[in-house]
Amino acid sequence: MPTKISRRDAFQTGAGLAVAATAAAPLLQAAIDPVQLNGRINHSVCKWCYRDLSVDELAEAAAQFGMQSVELLEPADFPAIQKHGLICAMVNGPGNITKGFNRREHHDRLIEGFEQRIPQVAAAGFPNIICFSGNREGLDDEAGLEVCAEGLKKVMPVAEKHKVTVCMELLNSKVNHPDYQCDHTEWGVELCDRINSERFKLLYDIYHMQIMEGDVIRTIRKRHAYIAHYHTGGNPGRNEIDDTQELNYPAICRAITETGFKGYVAQEFIPKRHPLGSLYEAVRLCDV
Repeated sequence: MPTKISRRDAFQTGAGLAVAATAAAPLLQAAIDPVQLNGRINHSVCKWCYRDLSVDELAEAAAQFGMQSVELLEPADFPAIQKHGLICAMVNGPGNITKGFNRREHHDRLIEGFEQRIPQVAAAGFPNIICFSGNREGLDDEAGLEVCAEGLKKVMPVAEKHKVTVCMELLNSKVNHPDYQCDHTEWGVELCDRINSERFKLLYDIYHMQIMEGDVIRTIRKRHAYIAHYHTGGNPGRNEIDDTQELNYPAICRAITETGFKGYVAQEFIPKRHPLGSLYEAVRLCDV
């Protein structure tokens, strides 16, 4: 991948031509012309889905596509996106998906990690940091709520001081993350109510929640006050968010905007075609 990435490059290299062919000629011309987005959606993209691109390369393309953010980064990555005028809308937190706040033995390490990372996020001017419940490992949902709330309440003073929102991600436990505890919206909503801080919200992953409970648009309309961030992904397969899968992303994004949402919608699909061509298509699809 060349250092300088243009919209023409995104479509005129190898598989990029196939993307243009399947999406029809007008999209190729649109990709060459200046990007004009509607401004009702703040667009982000998750770096881990683009392993063959550096942070700098992905940030350059994202900026050219009219996006505002590249996310799930470490503080060491911040300069690479900032030089392209982008932010990191969701910063990686300490810990991992399987070992989260639902076990007291993880609390000291996690709390210390968040107390160190949150000021770095605030200093960069970024809004959110991600956290996870951890796997159940035999723990029932009520006990998981109690222990998660106990640990996360200890993080809230630093989050509130620095005005950074800690977001727990809703993930599916059926296909991708067996035994993960925060796998239904209502469990996450109850956790938010117990923590009772404006600096604790949910990361609503549309792909994951389609697998676990469906009824995506109704849930967004009902529970939008608890949601600080959205992730996309095509289902089945977690690939391109096009007409090969069951989710209607223009309708979903319209529902998001109708709630008055001012946060970010991040593309988190794994491209099967040319990665930048697929990203460009997804941004245009969601820009309602």
